[in-house]
Amino acid sequence: MIFRGVATALITPFTNGSIDDKGFEKLLNYQLASGVDAVVVLGTTGEPATMSQDEKKQVISLAVKKLKGKIPVIVGAGSNSTAAAIKSCELAESLGADGLLVVTPYYNKCTQTGLIRHYSEIAAATDLPIICYNVPSRTGVNMLPSTFSELADIPNIVGIKEASGNMEQIMEYVRLSGDRAAVYSGDDSLTIPTMAMGGAGVISVVSNVCAEYVTTMTHAFDDGDLQKASSKQRDMLPLVRAMFSEVNPIPVKYAAYLKGFCDGSLRLPLTPLSDGNAHTLKSLLEKF
Repeated sequence: MIFRGVATALITPFTNGSIDDKGFEKLLNYQLASGVDAVVVLGTTGEPATMSQDEKKQVISLAVKKLKGKIPVIVGAGSNSTAAAIKSCELAESLGADGLLVVTPYYNKCTQTGLIRHYSEIAAATDLPIICYNVPSRTGVNMLPSTFSELADIPNIVGIKEASGNMEQIMEYVRLSGDRAAVYSGDDSLTIPTMAMGGAGVISVVSNVCAEYVTTMTHAFDDGDLQKASSKQRDMLPLVRAMFSEVNPIPVKYAAYLKGFCDGSLRLPLTPLSDGNAHTLKSLLEKF
């Protein structure tokens, strides 16, 4: 597997319409100092759908320069076009990425056979390890556990980020593929339940601003301290709810602003966090 524990799905700081290099470096330093096990750039939380190709290159290069050889840099490289996804994967590989996060094709809503062909062709085009990403609420397609089990036979398909929120499906992923590929929680509220079922950790949004807490929680589980791990999972639940009170990454961008990492800028069609949700999130983050 590429990592076990916590990989932070990083925001992309913007300022005056451009990438905020200094803010991004500050965020990377914080992640490294907090002991996270990997980072993901250009995932959903990073707003890649609103970024140019040059900006994507900029973000990948900054992360690789700062973290290469220290912790894995995983790059979001999915598309609803197989050919476009392959080009994105090749770009990430050329810039020094350690792994790829490849979301299921969105909008097209392909069949399970289409998913198998999509990922098979991507895997054949790169030497990097691939984590599939199942998030049906955004893509409109759900990768079935039996489909991923077939994909797990491909040597460089090494894991799946499972964000359906369906614990029965998560358990089925682990049952069918857990001895061949890692299963990661895609929901911060289900990290320890997923690990308890045999999962390998979480690709986390909350760890953008609470990285040490989330890493301590997962490492406690791996150290056999289930009481500590489960207690931390329960205690962070109100904050997780606030972090997803509006569509991701709207709340976490505001939280990153409160923590001093960036000015909190979003790109349309995303809009600033509403006043009520902002008040709740600020209060919870201060207490947390």
